[in-house]
Amino acid sequence: MPEGWAEKRVIISSDPAALAESVAPRFLSRVAKRIDEGKLAHISLTGGSMGAAVLAAAARNPRAARIDWSRVHFWWSDERFVPLGHAERNDRQARDAFLDVVEIPAENIHATLGSDDGADLDTAAAAYADELARFPGAEGAWPSFDVCFLGVGPDGHIASLFPDRSEIQITDRSVVAVRDSPKPPPERITMTRPVINSSKRVWLVLAGADKAAALGLALAGASYASVPAAGAKGRKRTTFFVDEAAAAQVPPDLIDREY
Repeated sequence: MPEGWAEKRVIISSDPAALAESVAPRFLSRVAKRIDEGKLAHISLTGGSMGAAVLAAAARNPRAARIDWSRVHFWWSDERFVPLGHAERNDRQARDAFLDVVEIPAENIHATLGSDDGADLDTAAAAYADELARFPGAEGAWPSFDVCFLGVGPDGHIASLFPDRSEIQITDRSVVAVRDSPKPPPERITMTRPVINSSKRVWLVLAGADKAAALGLALAGASYASVPAAGAKGRKRTTFFVDEAAAAQVPPDLIDREY
């Protein structure tokens, strides 16, 4: 077995809907456990269709109403630098699917500045780094996320860390600006790999046959510079939640199926 496979777990659901319904209760259970221990929970969210689907499933779950959300803080691993409220913003998707549905204090939602906030891209990235630094964890000037959700692109990108670009190599900053992104919109803000990898748990959620090659490479220990998903690793656990279509190239001994 190639190096790195044993430390990663793959949980397979039948289709995208079942996948969202599988991840949502795990998310709520993890948050509830943290709060029951008398601690704050910090969660890093992602965008994309599966990120929104998981949050929508969580909002529908009766357990969501029993959680004290005042003890939970939400962040984003990346954001598109477009106006606030724009449909392409990851925080807009999360608000529509979850954050506006449950009782979460506004000050616990840590969104980046928008392009209409009067700040340029670099200033907005620096401001998000400053916001992260208000909640330093044991690993650095940022929270130690209890769960860091990530999507994975067909090219293997995570957050706005794209293959064979300089951003994936940056380790001396928590947040960087991204220009000329290979995926529109061209301007983005992203957390760096040290922040993602200081999370206790990294949960990568992906669906579709177009993700199968990227997932296979990530599990096979490809270079994170060329396949950023291969470099995502939680300090306690790294879990890939996928559907059958995305799992075509997953080694059988890594698989847990859920139906």
